Amino acid sequence: MSEEFEAVDGGLKILRYPNPILKEESKTVEIFDDELSDFISKLFAAMRASDGVGLAAPQVGVLKKIAVVEYDQKSYVLINPEVIESDGEQLGEEGCLSFPGIYANVKRPNHVKIKAQDETGNINILEAEGYTARAFLHEMDHLNGKVFIDYLSNLKKSAIRKKLMKNTGGHF
Repeated sequence: MSEEFEAVDGGLKILRYPNPILKEESKTVEIFDDELSDFISKLFAAMRASDGVGLAAPQVGVLKKIAVVEYDQKSYVLINPEVIESDGEQLGEEGCLSFPGIYANVKRPNHVKIKAQDETGNINILEAEGYTARAFLHEMDHLNGKVFIDYLSNLKKSAIRKKLMKNTGGHF
């Protein structure tokens, strides 16, 4: 199937790589209103319908600094997030809803402290370790036009491109 969109619950469609929107930098959220809260609810619905752990607004074609993460029975809203501290190192497998069926090991910090706003504009300091830290950083990368394969060697990127071509019948 060569579609660049995948229909999901929540009324949003997830863009698939190599859609150019995935490589664009998002804009800061300045208005915190009911429309934003509704969009965040739709992001969570789309993420859950796709069995994801996180989803960023650019993945559904919205270039705003908004991401959601849900892991270990906890839900997080990350609006205008910034890493204020990170340390340690972990190597772990990552996948992405914009890269169906593609997984690769990515090196990331093991611990992060993030400053982010919630849907009402309140600033929160979030600390995470291990997989949750990985999920935060993965989604925050999307807000800056970066995807997880950007961390890989050219050889591994080439192999992923070939696999994507095969999975889409030669189109992407």
